[in-house]
Amino acid sequence: MTPTVETSTPPNTPTPIGPYNHIAKVGSFISIGGTAGVNPATGQLAGADAFSQTAQILDSFKVMLESVNSDLNHVVHINIFLKNMSDFEEMNRAYVSKMGDHRPARTVIGVNELPKPGVLLTMNLTAVTRD
Repeated sequence: MTPTVETSTPPNTPTPIGPYNHIAKVGSFISIGGTAGVNPATGQLAGADAFSQTAQILDSFKVMLESVNSDLNHVVHINIFLKNMSDFEEMNRAYVSKMGDHRPARTVIGVNELPKPGVLLTMNLTAVTRD
């Protein structure tokens, strides 16, 4: 039997800026593509700082994961693409406030540029369902 790839972008999450959905799910495996700190209600960045943008990304991840029977405690790995390494501490401060005691594998990569003006970082992740 060929696995089925289900893709979706749930309501109350940022609108993708390109031809993709945020979520791809195969069985219990979940992948969420690059997400910026955009407030889905306004379509604008959640703030001009790394703390606000990180917090918004993780809030968006929470909504996305809930839509496919998962949550932040079932995240396996997160990639963080950070424009300025000087924002590392503020990103971490928001990350800890949202992730609690769960510490999945993580990679932080410094990048030169991101596609949306004003974006200081993006994140993507892999996770599994709760069951």
